[in-house]
Amino acid sequence: MQLAQIKFNTFESVSDEDCQQRIIAAKNKLGKNLVILGHHYQHELVYRHADYTGDSLKLSRVVESLDAKYIVFLGVHFMAEVANILSRPDQLTILPDLAAGCSMADMANLSKVERSYRELSKVLSFDEVVTPVTYINSAADLKAFCGEHGGIVCTSTNATKIIEWSFKQREKVLFFPDQNLGRWSGHKMGIPLDEMPVWDPDLPLGGLTEAEIKKAKIFLWKGHCAVHQMFRLQNIERFRQEHPDGKVISHPECPFEVCAHSDYVGSTEYILKTVTEAPKGSKWLVGTELNLVNRLANQMKAEDKLVQFMSHVICECSTMARIDPQHLAWCLENIVNNEPVNIIKVPEDEAKLAKLTLDRMLQVS
Repeated sequence: MQLAQIKFNTFESVSDEDCQQRIIAAKNKLGKNLVILGHHYQHELVYRHADYTGDSLKLSRVVESLDAKYIVFLGVHFMAEVANILSRPDQLTILPDLAAGCSMADMANLSKVERSYRELSKVLSFDEVVTPVTYINSAADLKAFCGEHGGIVCTSTNATKIIEWSFKQREKVLFFPDQNLGRWSGHKMGIPLDEMPVWDPDLPLGGLTEAEIKKAKIFLWKGHCAVHQMFRLQNIERFRQEHPDGKVISHPECPFEVCAHSDYVGSTEYILKTVTEAPKGSKWLVGTELNLVNRLANQMKAEDKLVQFMSHVICECSTMARIDPQHLAWCLENIVNNEPVNIIKVPEDEAKLAKLTLDRMLQVS
């Protein structure tokens, strides 16, 4: 029986503890009709309820094998869009809080990317010379743009492999929206920094000369992750003074000098695997989002491993943190009520082009 939609304001005063019980009760009622996906950056209060956890690539792979009618994503908007694109038409993807976005993804929008396409086309034939590569941390319409122009999607796990694929298609790459991931990936491939100029979409010709455009191998979009941008070389230097035998591991969204002075650089899955498999008693400085580091630090105490957060200031993804127990309980109870809320639906024509790029990525990976 269909009932009236439950308004969120009825949950605003509900305690975290009560929400935990209501989440569990709703999950039990929904059974196999529900799957909850959780990104590693989510707060423990909701992360604990995820049926599958992982980074963007891992969760993208999971989506295509799910049978549940309802897919609830503990993450941000672009992740829920990917789940919607890769899932079946009869499945519904739900984001508990629609305000859970991504500041990096917001640094590249379709109008700016299309303007950049026109600007680059003044100097070279874009569709013959440039492969557009969008980080998965981007809106669905940018993935569709890449699909329309022979491009592809990447994640922090496979960025280097994806760029290698891109160079086999065309001689240059436009990489957006994260310049740090693009720069580090290109550096690993041996591309000189002066052949990876920053492209400023708000300036004519991206702020570059025609000569710089012709010389460039990778155009790095002027964008970054606000969290990872906070990490600094002095954080690493201080750790090495205190723990000469310690190791530093960073996410490739960190600034170039942080990655260059780290012992290991990789995705969230890579970070978790590396630290988990390290010898007992080892010491680690980790440069990625706070919730992941805190969770890892607690897990590693049993093996006497020190896991330390890289920054001296709190670097939590504020938009990831918007999904709290109240929003999760609210959306689950509305599903039980047969009145699902916050359904993410990418327009069909956009989804078709975006799926091209995601399929290419999954095949290359």
